[in-house]
Amino acid sequence: MTKGNKLIRIILWALGIIAGLIAIALIAFNFYIGSSKPIIEGELTVSILEEDVKVVRDGDGVPHIDAQSDADLYRAQGYVQAQDRLFQMDLARRQASGRLAEVVGAAAVENDKFFRTFSLRDAAEKSWDGYDAQSKQVLEWFAEGVNAFMKEERLSYEFKLLGYEPEPWTPIDSLTIGKYMAYDLGGNWSLLAFRHWALNNLPEELTAELIVDYPKEARSIIEANKESEVKMAGSFPIEAIPNEFNGSNNWVVSGEKSETGMPLLADDPHLGLSTPSIWYQMHLQSPEQNVSGVIFAGVPGIILGHNEDVAWGVTNVNPQVQDLYIEKQSPDNPYEFLYDGKYYEAEVRDEPIHVKGGNIVDFEVIVTKHGPVISDLVFDKEPVGEVFSMQWTALEPTRELQAVLGFNKSKNWQDFDLALRDFMAPAQNFVFADTTGTIAYRANGNIPIRKIGEGKLPVPGDSSDYGWEGYIPYEELPTVINPEEGYIATANNKVVGEEYPYYITDFWAQPYRFERIVDLLESKEKLSVQDMKNIQMDTVNLYAAEFLPYFLKTIKEADVDGKYTDIIASLEAWDYNETIDAPQPLVFNFLIEELKESLFAEEIPEEVYMMMPGKYQIMDNLLRDAYKGNEGMWIEKAGGLERFVYKSFEETIKELKDTYGDNYKKWAWGDFHQLTFDHSISAASDLVAWYLNPAPQPVGGSRTTVQAAGNRINGKVNHGASWRFVADVGNLSKADHIVGPGQSGHKKSEWYHDQVDDWAKGNYHTTRLDGEYENANELLLKAGK
Repeated sequence: MTKGNKLIRIILWALGIIAGLIAIALIAFNFYIGSSKPIIEGELTVSILEEDVKVVRDGDGVPHIDAQSDADLYRAQGYVQAQDRLFQMDLARRQASGRLAEVVGAAAVENDKFFRTFSLRDAAEKSWDGYDAQSKQVLEWFAEGVNAFMKEERLSYEFKLLGYEPEPWTPIDSLTIGKYMAYDLGGNWSLLAFRHWALNNLPEELTAELIVDYPKEARSIIEANKESEVKMAGSFPIEAIPNEFNGSNNWVVSGEKSETGMPLLADDPHLGLSTPSIWYQMHLQSPEQNVSGVIFAGVPGIILGHNEDVAWGVTNVNPQVQDLYIEKQSPDNPYEFLYDGKYYEAEVRDEPIHVKGGNIVDFEVIVTKHGPVISDLVFDKEPVGEVFSMQWTALEPTRELQAVLGFNKSKNWQDFDLALRDFMAPAQNFVFADTTGTIAYRANGNIPIRKIGEGKLPVPGDSSDYGWEGYIPYEELPTVINPEEGYIATANNKVVGEEYPYYITDFWAQPYRFERIVDLLESKEKLSVQDMKNIQMDTVNLYAAEFLPYFLKTIKEADVDGKYTDIIASLEAWDYNETIDAPQPLVFNFLIEELKESLFAEEIPEEVYMMMPGKYQIMDNLLRDAYKGNEGMWIEKAGGLERFVYKSFEETIKELKDTYGDNYKKWAWGDFHQLTFDHSISAASDLVAWYLNPAPQPVGGSRTTVQAAGNRINGKVNHGASWRFVADVGNLSKADHIVGPGQSGHKKSEWYHDQVDDWAKGNYHTTRLDGEYENANELLLKAGK
């Protein structure tokens, strides 16, 4: 045998050993991960239970909990949620409480400062006393169930990877997660902060074009902003700002307009798409209730869904519920603030931030008459003398969980309407249907009535002339019951007319989803359950239908050499359906991004631009005015309408050719627009992302289609229908759902990513209330002895 052959044999032998060791390591790792997989069959003794509880997970992983009392039902709910989602629950309470650095490290300190300042946990603690005894008891029962699971020491692998164990669960943890949802769905502080910057850094004419309805009558407010010493720093964690497209679709159809002769209801909340889902689907049954739907992991009850008598869904009203105040500090004491000619001492909370590894970062939160001082987060501290504080409806004591428990046991609209009074923050558009045939709608929640102005700019904090004088009375909130049209629909659109006596917001979502839903609802005399699903999955873009004809006219006139004739012809022939194989949505959406960036990005510093909300709506208004002959200063600065649009189109085509080749016929929306459900810790490394995240797949639609599918700048779709729900009120023993990416938060569960394809393709699963479950796994939770 030659030396060369010996060397090859040695190398192959070594490689074989290495491959074997890798295989053994992978097997061991898989075994390690799988060892914490939830037990879903057989029997488990749970000492806190008074009687046995049956938990059946159906073929889609939805737990159906059947208990003999509400006490055991909520204990079991806490236990089962912890089985599937404890790591998510713990991260959620830590995020909202500003305690991530304890387990993540120094990288989370700025995030913790942000949420300590926003005071969500403090607000949850203050809300506790406002709850009735029964609601408090439910929260206690739920916490007992979570803690019972923790004591079994079957924690999921994420805890071991991060090297910590969760603390016992408390009722305040559940309420804090609820407050986080109010934060995610009900904020406009960044809008006010941006407008303050604009007034101090841009010509007033440019600033006026950035505000939908410029408050020219409130000169005192404008001057107060211009004279303010507070300067924007932009040092806060930008990722903490909620997605500005957080919203939803919902609609309800009367029995007169449905094939079944009874109401049909559809709802799909638009939030971040992640692993695991923000929602956890459950069915809860006791002698007192039989309710099914979704809830935030870490919270008892069912917040959206149906029971045997009623069904309901929500979209975001998105009213102006956060106001900024220009507070004047005492020159002698930074903790004292001027109010009506006198200085008062603010509340100061010491909030030391414990960092993994042993370090402690000293931090304090200052709370004025109006709310916490947020200047240290988004504004320079110097010069001392003025700071910004924030007043927010969610920082007041509220009772959302009490409302949820009322929804779950409602029998009709009267019951539900009574429960709605406790749902104060965030303000939501509720649609409703019951088995009597009633359909209804209410824009619900605390919406401020201001003494001066409409919350469009920060206001002076040193005078009682400004501030709030209560909320829109409950009886005067927008309400519709059994309309003649036979349907009610909302999609974060404007829900009141000019005659409505109260101010809600001037920053409604663009109307395209709402208009498309109404078009489809009115396209047939009778609608079916399948029609409801088809509407939820619709990918026709009315945004493109409005603007693209204008753009093409401009582009054709400028394209004197016929350079883009074929592409223009293709765009003219487009039916505005954003399917994955079509090139036109790729061109249109890239063009919109190019227009937006070239219009604003050069005039506004990067850190300010990143937090600027409403860029698309502002640009759209400017373009509408320009095409009507009223070219504003922003368009003029961009070179005038024709040059601005044509140059942006040229840049768009160049970018697409560089990326996808010269043949536009081979371009496809799905090559860029790809669905992903990223795990919360997948950013740690590419290897972790490969292991925990599903493979990206092409998906149609966009942020403005009914099938909402918002993407990052890299094309990853990370925002859309976090849950899809369709119910026939004539048969509430079942309903249809999609919860992407799946029910379980455990990597080794068959329900971890089993609904990714379903989400992309619109394949719904049926969840039943009547005990007829297919491919079920049954677990008996035995009462303690």
